[in-house]
Amino acid sequence: MDDAALTVWAPGPVPEVRPGDDLAALLLAALGRRPTLRDGDIVVVTSKVVSKAEGRIVAADTREEAIDAETVRLVASIPHAHDDGATRIVENRLGMVCAAAGVDASNTDAGTVLLLPLDPDASARALAASLRAATGAAVGVIVTDTLGRAWRNGQTDTAIGAAGVTVFDEMAGTVDSNGRPLVATRPCLADEIAAASDLVKGKTSGRPFAIVRGLGRAVGALDLPGARSIVRPPESDMFRQGHREAYADGYAAGLAAASATAGDAGVTGTDKENS
Repeated sequence: MDDAALTVWAPGPVPEVRPGDDLAALLLAALGRRPTLRDGDIVVVTSKVVSKAEGRIVAADTREEAIDAETVRLVASIPHAHDDGATRIVENRLGMVCAAAGVDASNTDAGTVLLLPLDPDASARALAASLRAATGAAVGVIVTDTLGRAWRNGQTDTAIGAAGVTVFDEMAGTVDSNGRPLVATRPCLADEIAAASDLVKGKTSGRPFAIVRGLGRAVGALDLPGARSIVRPPESDMFRQGHREAYADGYAAGLAAASATAGDAGVTGTDKENS
């Protein structure tokens, strides 16, 4: 049987990205004399440069103000031991549950912060369309952001936008090597590609793009479901709150129920006395 192989590299470095920059042109310039993009290649790009090119830089006296504006729902908050602040895990307007709503204060001018793209899937589609038009190659695009994981320390890059890429490796209905049926196996291929690309992009190398070659089976039409489909819907979310928030809400609900019960008992007693 033939060996399986995957090639991942990060061209560059790339100049500092500014609002209005053409990311497709920057990538093609960074590729330089390398072989052009091929059918089945997957281009991975950090959300930071996508946001910069799209002008998602906003003025903010503090990062907390921007986090407030981007937050839809507080999931959990842990007070800092060294100051009056807190680390907040929130749901942002993209449906992502993450620290600080994805607001980034690194590598931005003083007094500004960087927000995530308005629609990372649309950003991925636009870049994929530009690259396909420029090269003639059927490529996919994944937009990444660095996120933590529940129950695990550290961070890894994950897919927050995708176009022309099958984001899940649907294995339900197939069988394993022993012939047993697979029922729930569904690797998130887009997240695995995002994590692999970060091994070559790094965080401070000035290389925001990576090319992944060898997964042509995952590349398809630009109207394939994007990374938004990775976000777990509320009805199947088993961990909607942190333990402090769940306890506080439960305690408040219990007090309200006890007060209502006591009130009903008082009315009943009065009614008996008047009968």
